[in-house]
Amino acid sequence: MMKSLSAAGVFTLLAIACLTIMVGCVIVPGLPSVAAHLGVASAVGWLITLPSLGVVIFGPIAAKVIERYGLYRSLVLGLFSYGALGTVGAFLTHPALLFTDRFLLGGSTALVMSGGTGLLSSFFTGEQRLKMIARQGMSIELGGVIFLFFGGILASAGWRWPFSLYLVAWLFLLMLVIFVPRPDRTNERTTEGSGEAASPLMKPIYAAALFSMVCFFTAVIVLPMQLHSQGFSEAETGYFLAFISLMAVIAAWAMPRVVKVRGEFGTLYLAFLAYAAAHLLLAFATGPALLVVAGVLMGSGFGLSVPLVNHMVVEHSPVGLRGQHLAYLSMAIFLGQFLSSFMEFIPGNRPRIFLGAAALAVVVTALLWRWHAALPGEKQESEALP
Repeated sequence: MMKSLSAAGVFTLLAIACLTIMVGCVIVPGLPSVAAHLGVASAVGWLITLPSLGVVIFGPIAAKVIERYGLYRSLVLGLFSYGALGTVGAFLTHPALLFTDRFLLGGSTALVMSGGTGLLSSFFTGEQRLKMIARQGMSIELGGVIFLFFGGILASAGWRWPFSLYLVAWLFLLMLVIFVPRPDRTNERTTEGSGEAASPLMKPIYAAALFSMVCFFTAVIVLPMQLHSQGFSEAETGYFLAFISLMAVIAAWAMPRVVKVRGEFGTLYLAFLAYAAAHLLLAFATGPALLVVAGVLMGSGFGLSVPLVNHMVVEHSPVGLRGQHLAYLSMAIFLGQFLSSFMEFIPGNRPRIFLGAAALAVVVTALLWRWHAALPGEKQESEALP
């Protein structure tokens, strides 16, 4: 019999979801000064993207850990190591040690993301699960609002202070132990072989997740430098990035309703077209008005795509493969974050980077449409290009 989850337990698992986007973002508002003091000013993007690479490399290991020890114990391990590895980064001034720490932090994040989503989904089914995954997406971005806001304030107080936010993982660990019951063994060990075949939808879902994060984190990495060159302070940069996250919260809240009208893939098309429009505006924005509109569109792209791909993986995965597929999804999401750092190598100035990201979003929209049209037995109603 499936165990019930109290309101405090739901809040705990939604709060834990915040840690996935927080892993790189807490130091973003103070990125220039953090990189300078840590002696890595010439490799500033790696501070944000190395945890993402760690998720990609450690993703298969996380799947094995979940298979062997279950979702609950894997999440406990992930939360403890997340808080320790995240905080110690403030005191590692040798680049090799610092980058190793950020890389290992990605392994903890893989456990937190896969274990947290798997544990949350094990308590719900059907439409309730869709609503809960949408709330998880809202909580991820609401966490972005909160952590970027406080990250900007703490960066103004001192470059080391934003690293202290990683310790919130230990608070969430305590809440997990108190409020979340361990699920039934059959629901917890989701990666035990079931003999069921994976859905052909998995590949386009992973692709959508990967490129969504490339589009989103290109802006996250480039915007602090762009806004700094336009005279914005570190705190103001944090406020604007928090505004983008707030827009993503609203979009994630609306996502289930959009899916009912446009379908799953139709919603993904809207998300990538929103990314394209946002990057076009950022390429030419010189004042607050265009920045605000771009922020609304950027947040909408994230809020309509990332919670949806989480739900699609859960819904289209056999129970016996769900934990494995969630681990692969976390790899796709964070590989997208990591690959976003290479967008900086687009020749020319920063507006050309935004134009490149806009072009990428348009291409991905077309590819997803073609991919979905080629899938056998898939319903196409209400999922044409908008």
